[in-house]
Amino acid sequence: GKEFRNEAYYNIILGTDYYFNDWNVLTLSGNYALEIEDQPSLTNFDIIQDGNLVNQYFRDETTEATNPKWQYELVFKRDFKDHEDHDLVFSGIGNFFGKAQSSDFANITTFGAQSDSFEKIRTDFSEAKYTFQLDYIKSIGEKLKFETGGQYLIQIVSNDFEVANLIDDVFVSDPGLTNIFEYDQRVMGLYSTGAYEEGNWGIKAGLRVETTILNTLLKTTGEENDQNYISLFPSLHSSYKLTERLSFQASYSRRIFRPRLWDLNPFFNIRNNFSIRTGNPELLPEFTDSYELSGIYILEKISLSLGVYHRYTTDVVERISTFENNVNTFKPVNIGVNRSTGIELISKYTPADWVVLNGDINYNFFEREGRFEGNSFDFRADQWSAQLTSKFKLPADLDIECTANYRSAFQTVQRDVSANLFADFGLRKKIIGGKAVVSISVRDVFFSRFDESRILQDDFSIYSFEQRGRFITAGFSYGFGKGEAMEYTGKRR
Repeated sequence: GKEFRNEAYYNIILGTDYYFNDWNVLTLSGNYALEIEDQPSLTNFDIIQDGNLVNQYFRDETTEATNPKWQYELVFKRDFKDHEDHDLVFSGIGNFFGKAQSSDFANITTFGAQSDSFEKIRTDFSEAKYTFQLDYIKSIGEKLKFETGGQYLIQIVSNDFEVANLIDDVFVSDPGLTNIFEYDQRVMGLYSTGAYEEGNWGIKAGLRVETTILNTLLKTTGEENDQNYISLFPSLHSSYKLTERLSFQASYSRRIFRPRLWDLNPFFNIRNNFSIRTGNPELLPEFTDSYELSGIYILEKISLSLGVYHRYTTDVVERISTFENNVNTFKPVNIGVNRSTGIELISKYTPADWVVLNGDINYNFFEREGRFEGNSFDFRADQWSAQLTSKFKLPADLDIECTANYRSAFQTVQRDVSANLFADFGLRKKIIGGKAVVSISVRDVFFSRFDESRILQDDFSIYSFEQRGRFITAGFSYGFGKGEAMEYTGKRR
């Protein structure tokens, strides 16, 4: 079948700076966006037994959604007079995203035993996120720089989800698929870093401490999941300049990747009753230890960076497919560890003042170890990617950017994912003395970007192909007062 996603998107951005004096500035900015979605789809089903067609029907969907979004940010910056790198910055950011979505499904038989059915799905979703951050930076002389600060993140989510089936001309709620999912996450982080630089050598060390409190609740059934943990994130970076053209860098850092909300939320829009995607409220975060060593060589018009890296990740999140009662269910779970070793080449070439070429090639091989429900998912594989970006500065304040991307085929614990090659294009022009910008961007210029994968297990196989299509954005922006024009990229905020 085919699925369509038609969107009308409206976005308003407004920002202002107030200078108390040369050393204190207050910034207030915000944006409001409204997204109106229409998602029709039509899926055809053939039920085949022993090579014979026994039943045939189509599933017709009509989905509409209204998504309001807004963001506001307040920033106060204090510059101290004794040093240009002596600052105090406070910021408060608020975000809200809502979704009111309704879907109607009709299953109409076209061959075989009549079994027409009708469903309604309702989703009322809201997410509020608040971030408060304080940073203090101070340089001591010309060699030593100190930075410390803290951040407090609050994220509150509610998802009211209901599935109703038509029974005797009345839509009746399905208690097995209806629930309210509530999500509350609080993260408190404190950090401190120190940097020392003398001559051709420099070093920077830091430590971040985070406390995470996460609570999820399926309100109707009373199922709870609480996660409280403290994490330490050390980092160490060093550099040495051998000559004016050649330098080396080495680093270590520990990182965290928290599950996204949709990976935790167990509810979904059932577009296909035989292939269901669901979240996992018990999902744990990934932790990665990253080691990197690189060298940078600079000529007059070209610079090259060659680096090697090794990354060790625990509690790796993988989307696992299970097959039961003729229904395939995708669900993210934590499976074992991943060891990845790779090499990356980055280059920048400026043949003329008006053209810049950037290239990036990355290759890595990895080893997976893990078990799930008594099955081993150990394997080894490799993958590589490449990107080439061309930027042109033409007369009359006209800028053009072209990007080509390639991603090789690669393997996950279950899937074999196909290779992909696609390109993006952007154009912008300053007008009214640089106070305004007109722009146009095209993502997937040649309509060649797709996601294709295959799952081959002992008792079932799955083939999936998805293509989103070309995306075009045209924009105009104007800066008032001392402000410069901002450029709207078309990315989701």
